[in-house]
Amino acid sequence: MASTSSFDPSPSSPPNVTPPPPLPDLTPSATSPPTAWPLNRPSNRPSWTPTPHPPQPPPPPFLHQQRATPLPHPPPFSPSLLPSGAHSLSGISLRSFLLGLTLGTTLTLTLHFLLLSASPLWRAPFFLSALSLFHFLEYHTTATHNPRAATLSAFLLSNGSAYTTAHTLAFLECVLPSPFPALGPPWGRRWALGVGLAMMVMRRKEGHELVTGGVYAWLRHPSYFGFWWWGLGTQVVLGNVVCLVGYAAVLWRFFSGRIQREEELLVEFFGDRYVEYRKRTWVGIPFIP
Repeated sequence: MASTSSFDPSPSSPPNVTPPPPLPDLTPSATSPPTAWPLNRPSNRPSWTPTPHPPQPPPPPFLHQQRATPLPHPPPFSPSLLPSGAHSLSGISLRSFLLGLTLGTTLTLTLHFLLLSASPLWRAPFFLSALSLFHFLEYHTTATHNPRAATLSAFLLSNGSAYTTAHTLAFLECVLPSPFPALGPPWGRRWALGVGLAMMVMRRKEGHELVTGGVYAWLRHPSYFGFWWWGLGTQVVLGNVVCLVGYAAVLWRFFSGRIQREEELLVEFFGDRYVEYRKRTWVGIPFIP
């Protein structure tokens, strides 16, 4: 049988309880070192001397200060580059575009008439394509070797009424019926124009220097030589009899007088050097020594 127990609410003896430790005496005394609440610091602290920091670079300027800094002046703009100037950029771009457009269109027509039909009309657009290429190369060569002279007139599109009349008559003689027979076989006409196109890019170097190397070792005036044979070659390709004779007469008269005047100035400028140079070279145009 389980035993039973009873709870007596009145204890017979007090419980065994440990009393708390006494609180420290926080009253300052004469013998205690000075304290600073809440930390105790000794009174004999070592002396401290601040160490100076090295000098720091100045901070970068603010954005508004950077913008206030004056920028270098741009190069001066030449008024000659304006639309009304001699080196007009708009005029150069427009002329180059029109020459390129003419060259592409006329070459397409040339190939059409030459390859897809037996019509001799291929010679007319080929003549225009040759003229377009010639005038573009005139400016390009001048701009490459003598930029100061690369004005709008370097395209040679304004050579006067005689130049325009000569090319107009040559074009009309080509497209209109002619009582004269064709000048030579077709391959001969193409060869003549090819030689003329190769020679027309020869240019005279401008400047106060007697150039005797390269093509100048054989020809004193390679640009005149190239234009002479190119002009006659175009008339051979076109099959023009009348304009061939007219071109030969007009070009010979022009180059004969011009070469004579230029060489008088060259002899005056270079003296015996040019005289000796003239003896060992030639012009390449018939009947012009």
